[in-house]
Amino acid sequence: MLSKYRVVIVSNIALISSVAGVGTAAEVQLTFEPHTHSLDNNDNFSPDDQWLVYDTRTEEGGIQEGTTIEKVHVRTGEIVKLYTAPGITSSGPGVAAASYHPTKTQVVFIHGLLDHTPDRPYAQWRRFGMLLDEARGGKASPVDARDVRAPFTVGALRGGTHRHEFSGDGKWIGFTYNDALMADKGEKYNLRTIGVMRLDDPVAINGPSDGSNFNGSARCALVVKVTPEPRPGSDEIKRAAWDSWIGTHGYRRADGKFQRARAFLGTVVTTDGEEVQDLFVVDIPEEITVPGADGPLEGTADVMPMRPIGVSQRRLTDTTKSRYPGFTGNVRSSPDGTMLACLAKDDDGIDQVVIASPLDGNPKPLTAFDTSVQSDVRWHPNGRHVCFVQGNAVIVADVKTRRARPVTEVTTEAPFALVWSRKGDSIAFNRAVAEQESGEKFAQIFVVDVKESDLP
Repeated sequence: MLSKYRVVIVSNIALISSVAGVGTAAEVQLTFEPHTHSLDNNDNFSPDDQWLVYDTRTEEGGIQEGTTIEKVHVRTGEIVKLYTAPGITSSGPGVAAASYHPTKTQVVFIHGLLDHTPDRPYAQWRRFGMLLDEARGGKASPVDARDVRAPFTVGALRGGTHRHEFSGDGKWIGFTYNDALMADKGEKYNLRTIGVMRLDDPVAINGPSDGSNFNGSARCALVVKVTPEPRPGSDEIKRAAWDSWIGTHGYRRADGKFQRARAFLGTVVTTDGEEVQDLFVVDIPEEITVPGADGPLEGTADVMPMRPIGVSQRRLTDTTKSRYPGFTGNVRSSPDGTMLACLAKDDDGIDQVVIASPLDGNPKPLTAFDTSVQSDVRWHPNGRHVCFVQGNAVIVADVKTRRARPVTEVTTEAPFALVWSRKGDSIAFNRAVAEQESGEKFAQIFVVDVKESDLP
């Protein structure tokens, strides 16, 4: 049983340090087949909250051995297979990491290249986003165009997209990216960065389509500048990742207008040569077809695709002088775009939840546990509550009152990959479950109802 709820006061801020062991709800296991059912920290609930979408990657082979995208009904446990990867071999293609559109029965997921071979298997720079439309009989097609042949196509990419996330209004998809041409130049140049896709803006590539080059239903642009050798002590970054959209419609600027943006962790280099992940924001213009000062949108044989004009990235934090510098986990935004949440170590080296502003950073701790928070933070649709895993239980916390309570019992295997339902009345998560006969463990899907009276 968890200890009685209490808070501690640090620098005049009330911090959650433990939670009450009362009020836990009954969780329900939805999947049982002896294979992985991965939620993967995505937006897995269908728009009507009736289904959860997931992938079936293997524990050993990962995404490369993912064969199907499926959904499970949250009340009946019925399972429907939405997509099966064609031409499956040990080299790919690989499918995984599925998310639902916020209002349409459309699912986006990672898909490896169809012309994979043992010499060119699934890789971070050999994949794309596949968009499946249930309303059109499960029709699936690439959402991002791909063109690795010069002359490259504006609006297409030359590598691999990942962590596809619909914007709150459903008009865009954000993603992380690795470039195939840069990967061929060597590990030093194979840098992860961030891009966006504007939906319903199709792109036709310059040449014929094949297994590596194809048209897409959305226009793409990279929006974060990375460099293989950042200047020590500067705001230059060598890796951008752990990104999410800010707010349903962005964040409110000083002029009162909403700015579409993504928050992320950027890897900077300190004056001592150490790498640190600090918090960044990149503002996204509505028009992404005009090249900026960095170079061509489509890139060249020697450089990655460059940012469109109007993109602005800025550093929110500088933790390089902290005892335990940096942040971890996916950066998640409140629906109104006023708060960002992620994890950072306290002075004892324990991972805690921190809340920051997309305007000026200024991160403040929400928790002060004796042991580390074990998962990313997810926001309730009401914008006031968050959930996370600590002490092998799912915890719900109120960011205003600093009250918290568990909604699941403590178990031997910790929950992971939490996701709120669209209405905020349930939380789905993965937990490893051992098979009775073999003892082999697989990620299964669970759901727990969270009534309004369950919120702290």
